[in-house]
Amino acid sequence: MRLHRLSITAFGPFGATQEVDFDALSSAGLFLLHGPTGAGKTSVLDAVCFALYGAVPGARQSPGASLRSDHAPDDLPTEVQLELTVGGRRLEVTRSPAQPRPKKRGDGFTVEKAQSRLRGYDPERGWQALSKSHQEIGEELTQLIGMSRDQFCQVVLLPQGDFARFLRADAEARGKLLGRLFDTRRFAAVEDRLAELRRGAEAKVTAADERILALAQRTAQAAGPVGSEATPIVARPGEPGLAEAVLEWAAIARSTARERLDIAHAVVTAAEGRQRTARHALDAERERDRLQRRYEETRRRSAALEERRPEHDRCQERLERARTADRVAPALDLREEAERAHRRAADDLDRARAQLPPDLADAGPDQLTELERRFRQELGGLESARRAEARSAEIDEERDRLERESRADDATVRDADAWLAGWDTVHAGLRERIATAQEAATRAEQLAGLLAPARRRLDAARRREALAAEAETAREALAGARERALGAHETWLGLRERRLRDIAAELAAGLVEGAPCTVCGSAEHPAPATEGDGHVDRATEEAALTAHRRAEEARTRAEQALGLVRERHAAAAAEARDAEPSSAAAAAAAAADAGSEPDPGPSVGELRDLVERLTTEHAGAHRLAAGTHAAREALDAAEREHLKRLELRQEAERRAAARTSRREALDREQAVLRDELAVVRGESGSVAAYAERLTRRVALLADAAEAVRAEQEADRRRKEADGRLSDAAFRAGFDTPEAAAATLLDASAQRELQHRIDAWQAEAAAVAERRGERDAREAAEQDPAQPAAAQRGFEAAERLLRAASSARAAAEERCAELSRLSREAADEVRRLGPVRQEYERIARLAGLAAGTSADNERKMRLEAYVLAARLEQVAAAATARLLQMSSGRYTLVHSDARTGGRRAGLGLHVVDAWTGSERDTATLSGGETFFASLALALGLADVVTEEAGGVRLDTLFIDEGFGSLDDQTLDEVLDVLDSLRERDRSVGIVSHVADLRRRIPVRLEVVKERQGSSVRHRLA
Repeated sequence: MRLHRLSITAFGPFGATQEVDFDALSSAGLFLLHGPTGAGKTSVLDAVCFALYGAVPGARQSPGASLRSDHAPDDLPTEVQLELTVGGRRLEVTRSPAQPRPKKRGDGFTVEKAQSRLRGYDPERGWQALSKSHQEIGEELTQLIGMSRDQFCQVVLLPQGDFARFLRADAEARGKLLGRLFDTRRFAAVEDRLAELRRGAEAKVTAADERILALAQRTAQAAGPVGSEATPIVARPGEPGLAEAVLEWAAIARSTARERLDIAHAVVTAAEGRQRTARHALDAERERDRLQRRYEETRRRSAALEERRPEHDRCQERLERARTADRVAPALDLREEAERAHRRAADDLDRARAQLPPDLADAGPDQLTELERRFRQELGGLESARRAEARSAEIDEERDRLERESRADDATVRDADAWLAGWDTVHAGLRERIATAQEAATRAEQLAGLLAPARRRLDAARRREALAAEAETAREALAGARERALGAHETWLGLRERRLRDIAAELAAGLVEGAPCTVCGSAEHPAPATEGDGHVDRATEEAALTAHRRAEEARTRAEQALGLVRERHAAAAAEARDAEPSSAAAAAAAAADAGSEPDPGPSVGELRDLVERLTTEHAGAHRLAAGTHAAREALDAAEREHLKRLELRQEAERRAAARTSRREALDREQAVLRDELAVVRGESGSVAAYAERLTRRVALLADAAEAVRAEQEADRRRKEADGRLSDAAFRAGFDTPEAAAATLLDASAQRELQHRIDAWQAEAAAVAERRGERDAREAAEQDPAQPAAAQRGFEAAERLLRAASSARAAAEERCAELSRLSREAADEVRRLGPVRQEYERIARLAGLAAGTSADNERKMRLEAYVLAARLEQVAAAATARLLQMSSGRYTLVHSDARTGGRRAGLGLHVVDAWTGSERDTATLSGGETFFASLALALGLADVVTEEAGGVRLDTLFIDEGFGSLDDQTLDEVLDVLDSLRERDRSVGIVSHVADLRRRIPVRLEVVKERQGSSVRHRLA
């Protein structure tokens, strides 16, 4: 990776745009970046890191810190642009952090989001845009460079102070730095994973032991009294001997249960024999009792049967006579039907004669038929008179219609005259209405232009009131946040002070017998300090510090929230006053300077009244303006109506003349028809009334004649039915038809008699059959049976058998349950074997990886072991340069020895060739520490570069530390750095040491000025 050009704008101490030409600086291979303290030397390196990774080195990336220069003007945005070659590609990356900028409209600032741009150079097409995504650019550059930001800051931007601390740090601090550089999180994850697997396997073993112990408890419950004879289980879940103890205890319980089952079988066999004997005796007594009761019941049924014999004979006789009378039933039905028909015909005849005149009351059917024929002939002769009467009615209707038309035309003429009389007034009013509507439309447009701004001011006033309440709430929240931050800070300081008071007790807690004290170095600890009351440990202090930082962050967020609410409130107040934002901001600033509140402007009520008034006026004007089209249509309709009324009056006058001629012709025709109808009607009001009277007479005569003939026919049929009934009764053996009718029974009565007869006969047959049973008769001759005594004997034997069977079933169930539980226990024990083996294997691996196993002699964790290997590589690479810097005196070696009670693995010693001794790097002097840390930094850069895939680093920076060297050592160090220029590599030294400016001719000077720092190139 080679840097070509860096452009810095409004970044850090640089208020304007500064250009750094790395190609020119790298031409000599070694260049110096110098300047006074605070000028911004390190900021140049921060800009390189920000361009590549979007953030500055972690030590300077403090929360809330801004990268924007305080010297830069407001309209100059912060931007860093870096041109470099990496992975064989020429790239240009430009980044801008999130920063405030002036608003495009009005005063104030708004926060602009961070931006990133990446371009690539094509020899044929020039610079080509590649991406504007933060994530895509970050992934692309990280992949090409092959290092994370932390690795880049340690490898390319060599911070000497960090490596000096690294030389003096303990194993834990070294492990943190090396872990970040070499990314050994996967090995720590392996440790965690093994620990998790160990816990999981241990949980499985414990769960399996608990299941086995649960089976043992269920076995004890199933064994009952049998289990008390075996030795109780004392092992616990997780102990190796639990499974064998459970199996042994279960075998003893099964053996005892089988012995008791054999005894129960013998008891049940004896009880079954006694129960069978009692059952036979009970069955015999019950059978004899049944036969005796059956014989007695047969005797009772026989006596009852003889008592019902007379009734049976009567039913038999009555049923036979009813069946004989059934032969007369058809004739009886015919006679009754004929009688009913005759009565109906006589009733119809009486009703028909009641409607005839008295002189026709006794008339025969022939006379009535003759009168009907004469009336029908007279009715047929009235057809001509009907037509004349209909024509007369039509003439009357037409005269009425002409009269109605005359009245309607007269009304039309009067209406037209009245309407036409006011036509001039109506016409002028409609034209005036159109003019008024047009004026209202103009007024509505003017009011609409005033109403929209008034509504916006009303909305702004409402937002102003709501934001005022939010500002008050934000002020209260800020006050509370400040109080909480102050309290958290005081709490942290108090806890820190208390911890420092008892720090001796905290150090004494880490003392190990026989190991040297980290303070005094003594291996004896006669009186270690003890913790006093209210001792505060490190975790408590760190928790308080975390709480203090969170409270500070909450206070900062509360201040930002209050500022945002105030700005929104000022904008709303300005809009409510209908003022420009710039003038509103100036007024607010002037009021703040004067210590008074700015003018809030009109109230919500005043603006609401203004909006309502304008709305009402606009609605009224809009309603009037909306009538313009209607007024025009009304004028057009009125003009059409005027023409229509004139035409209607003329048409009515023409129709009146035609009606006069028609009325005279109708009067002449009506006079002729009236004379003709007067002769035909007679006393009737009309021909139709006279015809209707004749029609009624014809209908009455026809009905009467038909009724007379029907009555005569019904009387004849009744006489024939009487003769047939008398003949049928005689042939059936009855003296009179009435006697046959009295003997008749319906089908249900006959079925009832037959059922009673059949029941008696069936009972007689059953009694006869039972009287012939020999066993019942013999049982009746014996002594009375005693089934109750036999039942009590059987129940006693049954109870004994049930008790013995229950005992045997319980014993069988106990044996079966013990066998099943024993099999389950054996299965669980077999399944536990592989699980326990797996647990033991994982536990050994987890112990080795965690450094807690006895097999791990140096108590090194897996991650520490890997880091120790990396540290050994770093020490070897650093030694190659340290030998040259120290004239062959010092060598860095890795040490895995344990110190005190701590774990081994990350020790670092220096070997002095002059004395042959090996000592800790913390014993080096200031100058020795510098070139040792420089050698360590360069060695670490080589190892990390190799780890990152061998990416070539053509540009390196070394920051500070040269002031502690004498001239000879400085020359040797510069010789080492000069050797880094091999293969076209350039090295930049960051230092303010004056002697280096004499030794290194190519320089980049950072000049500190009032308006911001600037850079100057000094080329040889």
